Amino acid sequence: MKRKESVIVGISVGDLNGIGPEIIIKAYEDPRSLELSTPVIFASDKTMQFFKNHFKSKINFFSIDSPEKVAIGKVNVVNVWKEAVKIDFGKEDKKTGEYAIKSLEAATNALKDGAIDVLVTAPINKHNIQSEKFNFPGHTDYLAKALNGKSLMFMVSNSLRVGLLTDHVPLKDASETITTDLINEKIATVIKSLKQDFGIIRPKVAVLAINPHAGDNGVIGNEDDLVLKPALEKIKSEGHLVYGPYSADSFFGSNTYKKFDAIIASYHDQGLIPFKTIAFGEGVNYTAGLSKVRTSPDHGTAYEIAGKGIADEGSMKQAIFTAIQIFRSREDYDFYGKNPLKKQSR
Repeated sequence: MKRKESVIVGISVGDLNGIGPEIIIKAYEDPRSLELSTPVIFASDKTMQFFKNHFKSKINFFSIDSPEKVAIGKVNVVNVWKEAVKIDFGKEDKKTGEYAIKSLEAATNALKDGAIDVLVTAPINKHNIQSEKFNFPGHTDYLAKALNGKSLMFMVSNSLRVGLLTDHVPLKDASETITTDLINEKIATVIKSLKQDFGIIRPKVAVLAINPHAGDNGVIGNEDDLVLKPALEKIKSEGHLVYGPYSADSFFGSNTYKKFDAIIASYHDQGLIPFKTIAFGEGVNYTAGLSKVRTSPDHGTAYEIAGKGIADEGSMKQAIFTAIQIFRSREDYDFYGKNPLKKQSR
């Protein structure tokens, strides 16, 4: 199998009143960034030209009408819409939410059709994207349905990977949502991703408890004893290196997390608070469990600094680089899985 010379990175533009367009432009201002990949931004040339002028960027865009016409080695912009769009930095606007969804839907269709290799999504506002046609908490749930997969929010950095049993679920509902089937599904997804996407042959995974102190033998809740522990024991008996449940309060502060290839948190903030504390600005939100690769920066729209030219593009750059790495890792995984006796050269 011959490797693609340039990975085609589709980029949905996110909320136009936020920092998404700024960090996209900054990520590709250096021409050397085009040595690893070819970007395809789903927006319009008029819109991106506005941002170029506003931020006094020297970036050059190549305007195309469909992703199939991508020019390798250039910063491509697909014209998803033609009209001029009013930009009001830092303001939540239903209209810009509609443009964010137009961009996301066009990019997702291109991903499904194979016109782009991976998808990187700039931050959206989860409130202003809601409509009768689009009723999802965020990117992860939408992409799971669009790509017919069982997705898992997997926050990754160079030093830490955190997956979630439950993601955008109200805290009051989290413990009821965690069932044996869900635990099996999410852990299987993490293990497969570690092997396929990160090249870890024998992954070691830790699972954080649902309750404080893992329930203290039922004193602080019985969900860990009745649901989580039996599920983990069964998974471990099948030969997987899965451990826990660990009390979450001391797990990260004691550096125990460094002993594992991934950590699975029971609910959103249990995993994301320590992840963003340790890896903020370098972290990436990766949607594991799908047939295609999607990543995103680990931050939101940052309305408070939008338009000021001070947004840090570090996490966007890392999201792009991680998407490329995972795409290449999957190429290797598929190739050597089908040809186990092949030598390590192509």
